[in-house]
Amino acid sequence: MTPIHPGDQLDHYRVEAVVARSGMASIFRATDLRTGRQVAIKVPHPEMESDPVLFERFQREAEIGEKLDHPGVMKVFANEDRSRVYMVMEWVEGRLLRQILAEAGKLPVERARRIAIAISDALDYIHRNGVVHRDLKPENIMIDGDDRIKLIDFGIAGKLGARRLTFAKLSQVLGTPDYISPEQVKGKRGDGRSDIYALGVMLYEMLTGKTPFVGPNPFAIMNDRLLNNPVPPRELNPAISPQLQEVIYRALEREPQNRYSTANEFAWDLEHLDEVGIDDRPELHNWKHRRTPWAKRILFYVAMALIPIIIFGLLLFVARHG
Repeated sequence: MTPIHPGDQLDHYRVEAVVARSGMASIFRATDLRTGRQVAIKVPHPEMESDPVLFERFQREAEIGEKLDHPGVMKVFANEDRSRVYMVMEWVEGRLLRQILAEAGKLPVERARRIAIAISDALDYIHRNGVVHRDLKPENIMIDGDDRIKLIDFGIAGKLGARRLTFAKLSQVLGTPDYISPEQVKGKRGDGRSDIYALGVMLYEMLTGKTPFVGPNPFAIMNDRLLNNPVPPRELNPAISPQLQEVIYRALEREPQNRYSTANEFAWDLEHLDEVGIDDRPELHNWKHRRTPWAKRILFYVAMALIPIIIFGLLLFVARHG
């Protein structure tokens, strides 16, 4: 396929500027010559079109975007006769939540709460329409100057009732290590509660400037959430009320059945913090105790057991050759 450049005309659209590039596609700002409105055009890279797994991901994103119609979800305009494969989306003025966090470090409590409520509302809508995002993170939240949000990038989203799409050798299906739910780490598909978990991680990050689980690599980060508890948010930001901290813990429950069952429940508690009961959670007391993976512990004990044997062997060698 011929590369697209600013100034080109793509069917009924005049391409004006490149606004983003990723490993799979480029996004351009363009003008619809029929209506005069600005749009965003997402054009997959040629190698993506030749990869059936990645191409299906692109097509699924378009299909889901065309189905959904909510002010908190980026709209994808229905397909039409096109000279090549691309996706036409509404143009949204704003910045990614990731950019905002990179500049601010953390957000004021009320602003973080307001943004989380807006995201919950959008999640409740997509879940009621049979869609699970599965890759919720600050890079996929667009925020305008009035803190209105848009969920974007449904590339690995799942549709209830659809066949399960698995990527045996690709990490994309897992989402992003900092935000992936424990059940997804264990290889389960996940449902709307997985999105709620990811939003809980983002709320923690918006309020503290840090993600709750850490590690030197993605696998360590994912493993940390299976074994350990995060630093209580109030330890990092005393401005967080005990009730708001409790809401975060409910969203971050390790077992899905213990989490909020719907995004609407999550939003309700955020809006009515004065009615949230506070549990005396073990996580508030044992978070400093850090556990390591069982395999790592076994290797450690094996190594410790081998030390005397190695020392004895060295002494024996020296005695025989001294």
